[in-house]
Amino acid sequence: MSAHLQSRLPDPASPPPVTLVAGDGLPLSLQQYGRTGHPPLLFAHGFGQTRLAWRGSAMRLAEAGFHCLAADARGHGDSGWCGEGEYDIDHFVGDMVQAARFAGPGCVLVGASFGGLIGLLSEADHAPLFRALVLVDITPRWEAAGVERILTFMRAHPEGFASLREASQAIATYLPHRADSRSPERLRSLLVQQENGRFRWHWDPKLLERIADDSEKHQARLLQAAARIRVPTLLLSGSDSDVVSQSTIAEFRALVPHAEHVVVPRATHMVVGDRNEAFTDAVLSFVRSLGRGRD
Repeated sequence: MSAHLQSRLPDPASPPPVTLVAGDGLPLSLQQYGRTGHPPLLFAHGFGQTRLAWRGSAMRLAEAGFHCLAADARGHGDSGWCGEGEYDIDHFVGDMVQAARFAGPGCVLVGASFGGLIGLLSEADHAPLFRALVLVDITPRWEAAGVERILTFMRAHPEGFASLREASQAIATYLPHRADSRSPERLRSLLVQQENGRFRWHWDPKLLERIADDSEKHQARLLQAAARIRVPTLLLSGSDSDVVSQSTIAEFRALVPHAEHVVVPRATHMVVGDRNEAFTDAVLSFVRSLGRGRD
């Protein structure tokens, strides 16, 4: 593993990135907020997102005394892409294990959607890896219709967008309740401009073929992994989510009986973006309770 780390970040608004090198040589981009030596929180984003999804929460939690690390998963953001699109779930698990060990002892995972599923597998296969888990609107079995809605949006613009405004119109249709998502300039960090001038999302389209299209085949492994989780666990779900449901949550809690469950009101599957303050409050309450010695 190769990395460069500063002991204190000079500007919490623009922390310098760190580059880790995965086992297969792929560069993994990781951003830090707060001071090393403080209790570490590792943030893992959802499928098709980047580490920037965590920026607001990470900055606030860093101010509260935590060392926050937000990574771009392979094929996303500033991390490397697999040349032939040969993505495998175990690649993502290996990357997360590496990032957790870089973060240091006592690391707590905060994983949204796909990031939460990789966290479940990582903890089950490499325990003890994390001090605790925070799973954001994801369970080992999910509602297929909700996931298909997300994937339909991701597949909808294979040629990208002619302008930032066109991209903003697409996401406004997808997230009509999120007025802040409609600003073209706000979307700039989520898009990459190609040589032909068109904008595309900041993730490898081959991920849809290699990971998303056969995701349900992993559910048996994920259910088995959940049953092996022994660390403190918090499930945060959106009240209006179409990805998790009462039945999938009940199944998860039967597998992980010590898990806590908090519903974030007026939030969809995109809990972090929909209700960032409520989400961050819930995470802060949970991780502070760990410091009081709860098992």
